[in-house]
Amino acid sequence: MIYVHIPYCHRKCTYCAFYSVVSTAHLEDYLNALCREIEVREWPDQPIRTLYLGGGTPSLLSPAQLGKVVDALRRRFDLSQIEEATLECNPEDLIPEYIKALLELRLFNRLSIGIQSFNDEDLLTLNRRHSAAMAFEAVRNAAEAGFDNISIDLIYGLPSQDIDGWQRNLDAVATLPKAVKHLSAYSLTVEPGTILSRQIEIGKVKPTSETTLIDQYNALCKWALVNGFEQYEISNFARPGFRSRHNSRYWTREPYLGLGASAHSFDGSSRRWNTADIAKYIGSLANGDAEHGSETLTDTDAFNELVMTSLRTTAGIQKSSVAPQFSQHLANAVKPFIANGLIRETPSSFEPTASGLLQADCIAASLMA
Repeated sequence: MIYVHIPYCHRKCTYCAFYSVVSTAHLEDYLNALCREIEVREWPDQPIRTLYLGGGTPSLLSPAQLGKVVDALRRRFDLSQIEEATLECNPEDLIPEYIKALLELRLFNRLSIGIQSFNDEDLLTLNRRHSAAMAFEAVRNAAEAGFDNISIDLIYGLPSQDIDGWQRNLDAVATLPKAVKHLSAYSLTVEPGTILSRQIEIGKVKPTSETTLIDQYNALCKWALVNGFEQYEISNFARPGFRSRHNSRYWTREPYLGLGASAHSFDGSSRRWNTADIAKYIGSLANGDAEHGSETLTDTDAFNELVMTSLRTTAGIQKSSVAPQFSQHLANAVKPFIANGLIRETPSSFEPTASGLLQADCIAASLMA
């Protein structure tokens, strides 16, 4: 699996902590460096099953620029057996002409559209460029053009959003074309250094209460159940057969190659992360490989990562995935959470209950070695 990072945006959303910039002054130089990294990075010579272009805003690229990246990937990797190739998009970019150009690349079979809300007040709060009307139109355009595997992103816990406002967002999803097969719904997280965190610090924005967040999460789960979306991860819901194959492999700790500034890679035993600096990234590729850091995981690191990622999924921790030296530790540590109904034990797994998913990170911290 391959992830490609396009760290450019039209503007910065208030909540975003991902590495991205709003100036496209060096975009062509960045794409040249990215194609160079695609060419030189070592990776096993085997067919790629999933591909994901994220950001930033990959749909900010013109069809020609996107085609340049796709051509470089095709030259370097065997993409003949791609099962899922996703492009992250913003609604304002998905005009019919652009969608037609995407189809002509004959690679992307899934779109992930960052809608975030169908309420214009919410969108202003988030500093998004699109309107609710543009979001509806973008989904219709993509579906009518032939994309039949569309994922949309929504955010709950917004300062301007009460439980009724969130419910209206969910009800809006039910009116979208049937090509929408996947919903990622995230609780608003206040990350240090973001515009939102500064707004809260100066009292301009009041954070949402934990009670409201729980009510909105429960409304989400109820809506998904009624509308035929299976929950398979704390923030991800899909119609049967349409879970994100790419993201699911992150949660089961499968190896992946990350390309681009700030992209991370994992080969099964070590991690690598490229510099989160476009100028340094471009400069280093001119001299060989991307500037990067790396670490080799210990057995304890690997176990702790397994616990953290697995408990975010409804499948939970598979006992067969736990190294023998940690089996007894896990069996003992999980007992209190089984007793209070946050985890259920099956012959093959330790699975978070609905209440357990809400506390997944806290539970994971208690189970780590």
